Amino acid sequence: MSIVKFPGLNLEINISDIIFSIFGIKIYTYAFCIVVGIVLALVLCKFSKENFGIEFDKVLDISIIALIFGIIGARIYYVIFNIQYYMKDPVRILNLRDGGLAIYGGLFAGAVAIIKRCKSLKIESLEFFDYIIPFVAIAQGIGRWGNFFNIEAYGYETNNIFRMGIMSNNGYLEVHPVFLYESIWMIIIFFILRNLQKKRRFKGQILYMYLILYAGARMFLETLRTDSLMMYGIRVSQVISIIVFIYCISKVIGKTITAIHRRKV
Repeated sequence: MSIVKFPGLNLEINISDIIFSIFGIKIYTYAFCIVVGIVLALVLCKFSKENFGIEFDKVLDISIIALIFGIIGARIYYVIFNIQYYMKDPVRILNLRDGGLAIYGGLFAGAVAIIKRCKSLKIESLEFFDYIIPFVAIAQGIGRWGNFFNIEAYGYETNNIFRMGIMSNNGYLEVHPVFLYESIWMIIIFFILRNLQKKRRFKGQILYMYLILYAGARMFLETLRTDSLMMYGIRVSQVISIIVFIYCISKVIGKTITAIHRRKV
């Protein structure tokens, strides 16, 4: 049991990395938050009117495969950039209970799995992404709270009203709750994309907007974090975010111009 404080909000919360046990099996809070996010996303997805003609049974089929590959990809990505730590005891690679999933690895691996499965089911992948991506955002927003219970994904010391007080190896610190910033932003993205689904002008628009909004925020959030994955002194996720942001902006501009031109013709 640990205590996390939010002095600016006059809050003090007792947290545990284990939420409960079933027949002696410990259910870790980190995993529980991820599962809750996924289940909520699927429920909201099922009752969405903007399904672009895709049956929910197929969404469930593809989502299960994407989830499996997404978790594997997220873990591999994280391990690669912490390889020295894991090579000392390779068995740790299989231990997901303490966290260690990198979102970009999960998104890339999951996207590849989706594209492959969509092809086999004769579903246009851009249509599928436009359907499910808002729900991916809400799942991320809830899943980020797993970082809270693991006391990770926080930033440098600050005195802003949302600062989080934690005990670290350096004693008591009041830091940026970066997980909270990202969680709130992902929930906002969910509502933005749900509204945009009703006004979609071209295939892939919802996907590109998700990537623009997420990558744009991640570029900033990475500057606050103390646990960024690094390579040659460079924040890897920040570089990826910049590349994704620029690419998707160019795609949206190009496709929007094309869509406007077609309407005029």
